[in-house]
Amino acid sequence: MKLSPTTQKYILHWGEMGTRWGVNRTVAQIHALLFLSNQPLHAETISETLNVARSNVSTSLKELQSWGLIRVTHVLGDRRDHFLAHQDVWEIFRIIMEERKKRELDPTLTVLRECSLEADSDAELDKVTRRRMDEVLAFLEILMRAYDDFKHLPPATLQRFLKAGGKIARFLSTDEKEEL
Repeated sequence: MKLSPTTQKYILHWGEMGTRWGVNRTVAQIHALLFLSNQPLHAETISETLNVARSNVSTSLKELQSWGLIRVTHVLGDRRDHFLAHQDVWEIFRIIMEERKKRELDPTLTVLRECSLEADSDAELDKVTRRRMDEVLAFLEILMRAYDDFKHLPPATLQRFLKAGGKIARFLSTDEKEEL
């Protein structure tokens, strides 16, 4: 499969961004390739196109499937599995946010809540340290409540909300000034 220079640049950059987000470079590049592809691709094509070992492609495809970002499909006359990526960027964003929440934030909140309970009986815990721990817990709980409020909104509603963000921020900052 021949890629245009712009497509190559996009895929390479997506791989670089993936590493900054804590995702394996190959996983991110395969996701970009599948996202940009106009047809389902099988592992051999992915391997050849990205010049990546077949075993690495297989492992990366399993990772992308576990995240729910790609799915297996079949092509008439071909016994191999072919792969498709979600094409809706809002759905991709929603999936990634939900998976990161489940894998990173939920376990962190569990530990922070445990620390908060244990802090009540920890005579050696400094008050300032306790306050800082409570602030982080409160911050993440507010963030997760906001996420839960917004995650079920239709993409069109989210787009309108995000586009109005600056207006809302200015409105809220005006209210805060009046309160002072």
